[in-house]
Amino acid sequence: MINELYSPKQQSVLEFSLNTDFFMLINHGAKRSGKTIIDNDLFLFELKRVRKIADKLNIPLPQYILAGADLGSLQRNVLNELTNKYDIEFRLDKHNRFVLFGVQVCCFGHSKINDLGRIRGMTSFGAYINEGTMANKEVLYEIKSRCSGEGARIIMDTNSDSPEHYIKKDFIDKADGKIIKEVHWKLTDNTFLTKRYIDNIIATTPSGMFTDRDINGYWVTPEGIIYSDFNEKIHYIDNIDDINFVKYIAGVDWGYSHFGAIVVMGIDDKGNYYLIEEVAEQFKEIDFWVNEAKRIKAKYGNIPFYCDTARPEHIDRFKREHIKAIDADKAVVSGIEAVAKLYKANKLYILKPAIKRFKDEIYMYVWKEKADEPIKEFDDVQDAIRYAIYTSQNKKQITFGYNRIV
Repeated sequence: MINELYSPKQQSVLEFSLNTDFFMLINHGAKRSGKTIIDNDLFLFELKRVRKIADKLNIPLPQYILAGADLGSLQRNVLNELTNKYDIEFRLDKHNRFVLFGVQVCCFGHSKINDLGRIRGMTSFGAYINEGTMANKEVLYEIKSRCSGEGARIIMDTNSDSPEHYIKKDFIDKADGKIIKEVHWKLTDNTFLTKRYIDNIIATTPSGMFTDRDINGYWVTPEGIIYSDFNEKIHYIDNIDDINFVKYIAGVDWGYSHFGAIVVMGIDDKGNYYLIEEVAEQFKEIDFWVNEAKRIKAKYGNIPFYCDTARPEHIDRFKREHIKAIDADKAVVSGIEAVAKLYKANKLYILKPAIKRFKDEIYMYVWKEKADEPIKEFDDVQDAIRYAIYTSQNKKQITFGYNRIV
């Protein structure tokens, strides 16, 4: 029966949790490996355990911390999953608290330093930290210090990140199997995934760092060429005469002494992306970029220009000129991964006659040593491409209210 509920890796974690008096349990590694599923269930077990401790101490309403990158991610990753699995209805008060099994669960974001003040002062009988690597270091340490109630324990799940990340150095590397227990997860540890799904994920995950982290769950430093799956024999094309474009978007990376760039991307009816125009110049004032944007607008229509937010005055100028300028989502690793996935799946093509600077950059666009970001050289057209693709794929969704989680 238990084999129908949990994978072997999940069963081992469950057995450890129920039979060991640890302080911190960290499940870390690959995406979709089953970490959060078991931690969600352990969260329920922990609340029942806390209630028993509180009964012995005559504490009517013990507190427990539930923390995620933000309240929206807690809803998606934890509360909504538990509702779907166990039909539990969570009703939050105006302070983002709810009571379950006689324990008051206090929900917090942990990714920003301003989350710190909301946590200070409380005494907690434990914490469940979702998406640990997203946590601001000071906030996470404050959560840890608040777990001072008798028998308090912390459970955490997180995807792999840089080996220099403080979660890795301060906790995982110091795990002794008793006070701190770390469990490493690979994609293949999730035995409930179909072979087809696993094969497809492996086939479409970019090579290098992304495969090491997302498939194997390793904490590795990126190195070398960023788009290692780019193949000029495949991704360079000579014409676009037979392409049925259904949408156009543009990306903008401001520059002056280094290159500035505007790229135009066409998207066809199969979801393929094409770099069809590149403007890359040095020592050009904003008037030049306005004129280029107007030319592009006249050619392709009132398309969105996803702009580098480093120069808000330039974005304002675009808007005054009736150019549809939108702040780009500049998330570096996620944005690079979005572009790299398209190369890996052969869904991003470069119109060779239309580009010049791209050719200089593509094999010189490399990772900084021991850092999850590119070297700031030969990156201008590549950044513009990333802004266009990633922002268009990941438009912010508005969250309406948070009084009830269903």
